[in-house]
Amino acid sequence: MSGKEPLTYKDAGVHIDATNRLVDRIKSLAKTSFRPEVLTDIGGFSGLFSLNTEKYKRPVLTASTDGVGTKLKIAFMMDTHHTIGIDLVAMCVNDILAQGAEPLFLLDYIATSSVQPKTLEAVISGITDGCREAGCALLGGEIAEMPSFYKEDEYDLAGFVVGVVEQDNIIDGSRIESGNKLVGIASSGLHSNGYSLVRKVVFENLNLSLHKKIESLGRTLGEELLEPTTIYVKPVSTIIGEFHVHGISHITGGGLVDNIPRIVPANCQAVIHKGSWEIPPIFSFLQEKGTISESEILRTFNSGIGMVLVIPDEEVKSVMARLQDMDYTSYLIGEIRTRKEGDKDILFI
Repeated sequence: MSGKEPLTYKDAGVHIDATNRLVDRIKSLAKTSFRPEVLTDIGGFSGLFSLNTEKYKRPVLTASTDGVGTKLKIAFMMDTHHTIGIDLVAMCVNDILAQGAEPLFLLDYIATSSVQPKTLEAVISGITDGCREAGCALLGGEIAEMPSFYKEDEYDLAGFVVGVVEQDNIIDGSRIESGNKLVGIASSGLHSNGYSLVRKVVFENLNLSLHKKIESLGRTLGEELLEPTTIYVKPVSTIIGEFHVHGISHITGGGLVDNIPRIVPANCQAVIHKGSWEIPPIFSFLQEKGTISESEILRTFNSGIGMVLVIPDEEVKSVMARLQDMDYTSYLIGEIRTRKEGDKDILFI
């Protein structure tokens, strides 16, 4: 015998008891997002969800996974973690919404150097708030403590959402045709894309503090950059139920330039009218201070449009009025034209 104390997992930096106590605390948070179909509590080996098949003739499950990118760095610097949980939900559910699906449940994965209960509880509180807003259940998740793998007091996030859509009601862009209009629903700001460029501009080029109030923004830089991503489930689901929606594009990384063509048929071209919507001041601030070209802005950020609906011309006014009734700002930003030889997928005029 060497006389040394035997090593434990805690000596290696993993605190099982602390993680278990955190899981116990977040059970009550997760339950606030539960739907009637949830059959299990948080903490089991897996979550169980009983799909009500009587609601559908031919239900199709859809799934998506996403994260929030380097927006996390801003959360670390501000020591503000609730809104980043909302972002995680938004990035996942908005993607499956683009096919007309209803989000059913979400799983999260959090990896960190060491479990900081206050921080992670704030993150998960944001996730449950986002799930309630989206109408989906936080069915389960994983907290992985990985000492020396991540920087101290930092973490990474991933979300996994499963939804359902009636097979005959899948929105895949196949019904899009010349004459359809593009209605853009306003974003709340940057959402969760382009933050590597944002950080380069504000920290490397301008050397700004996140606590500095920017007059054009009307608040501090940190507050602006942590504005959570809009969850569009309620308004878009309402529009889908009341009108004819031929296509939906979630404007994430790649901006309008790359995301709208993902849903437009090969024989069509999307035409966007610049100046047809109000661009939030954060985008003008970044473009001016970072000397970023307009084309780069349009391909990196959402530029003030978080979701685009492709709808028949005769329904435009009614759709926009309905969105206004629900307190969502929308703009008629363009139309679909027949694509001729040599035309680009998308044209800005």
